[in-house]
Amino acid sequence: MTTSRNVLYAIAAACFALVGAALYLQHAQNMMPCPLCVIQRYLYLTIALCCLLGAAMGQPKVGAGLGLLGALGGLGVVGKHLYVLAHPGFSCGIDPMETMLNKIPTATAMPWMFHADGLCEDARDTLFGLSIPAWSAVWFAILAVSLAWLLVRGKR
Repeated sequence: MTTSRNVLYAIAAACFALVGAALYLQHAQNMMPCPLCVIQRYLYLTIALCCLLGAAMGQPKVGAGLGLLGALGGLGVVGKHLYVLAHPGFSCGIDPMETMLNKIPTATAMPWMFHADGLCEDARDTLFGLSIPAWSAVWFAILAVSLAWLLVRGKR
């Protein structure tokens, strides 16, 4: 039987795996993250932590609700990223957002994970025909639907 707690643990594991995949692309494939990529990493980790806390504390609806907010935020950020890719010349490049992101304590403590130094419009490499931001959009949508499903289904 699939319990809400098990689904939340699976969603958290998926989010950690997605951040791991992003780190692989950064360090093994030299795909430097842009500010929007880094914000997406934060949102994946936020979803994972909300799901873990909701499952561990026996409050799956709270974890799913907070995780859903993170997934919807991720859809907004990745939507902006896809907009940048679709409109050449429109850049998020070196801007105040990048400077601010790189000064957050997590970015200074873990630059290997949270330091933004790529350009948003450079994310054109594809994997199975989709750009990395497009894959991120797919995953944020899957997470949002899964978390919404947990919120509306009966108690289990």
